[in-house]
Amino acid sequence: MSKRIAALERQLAVSLLDRAGGRTALTADGRAFLPHARAVVAAADAALAAVAPSGPLRVDVIARRGAAADLLISFHRRHPEVDVEMCTLPGLAAAGEALLAGAIDASFCCVIDPAAVPPGLEHTRVYDEPLELVVGPAHPLADAETVRPAELPPLWIPGATPGTEWATYYVALVAEFGLEIDTAGPNFGSEHLFDTVAASTRATIIGARTRIAWPSRDEVSRIPIVDPTPAYPNSLMWRSGDRHPALAAFRAYLADLPDARHARNWLPSWA
Repeated sequence: MSKRIAALERQLAVSLLDRAGGRTALTADGRAFLPHARAVVAAADAALAAVAPSGPLRVDVIARRGAAADLLISFHRRHPEVDVEMCTLPGLAAAGEALLAGAIDASFCCVIDPAAVPPGLEHTRVYDEPLELVVGPAHPLADAETVRPAELPPLWIPGATPGTEWATYYVALVAEFGLEIDTAGPNFGSEHLFDTVAASTRATIIGARTRIAWPSRDEVSRIPIVDPTPAYPNSLMWRSGDRHPALAAFRAYLADLPDARHARNWLPSWA
């Protein structure tokens, strides 16, 4: 360090340190130079952080018990050395803002109109999640092994806010199969949804990878929908040029998912 300071003093043609009397102290020139030197070091650190980000891989998911969260958890189990952080943002617009600001590294979303994706973001479809019918023991279809879309009963999906990507998906589902979907009532969360279905003759639909982790899981039937199987198209979106060291590994993991897509699945035309 002393050699570097001496070299800097020769370059500046000033003395930065007073070394007289066996002690070392800043000279007047050293005191004037120090804050500028600190600013240069801070700027260099910020520049390095911008091109070589560190910290956990921050991924946005729609719901912590849905397919996107399950995929992130599965990736971490495959790569426990990768530090990940899960967050939930209210839809595609909020996720896009967070990506562009560098607050997150990736987001699971449903891209309805690629032309509406803000410049600076990239996306690719990674997983088409099959949907299942969920009913309680009192429902007439409780013992069915499978059900076709034309056989689906009226569905209760509370809180499907118009304009969101998932509500737009349900609109396409209704148009294709002539379903009846009731969106009345606030969304109090998955636990309330499944508890209500378990104790009534209401029915709803969920993704095949959705996890139910409370008592009602033993009181509801999850019935595959077939011929065809409606599937929800999940895409991964990220910021162009994001160099987080784990992002490439996460994208590669999703690209190698088995059964990520099936020809027997139904998807909206915009997917």
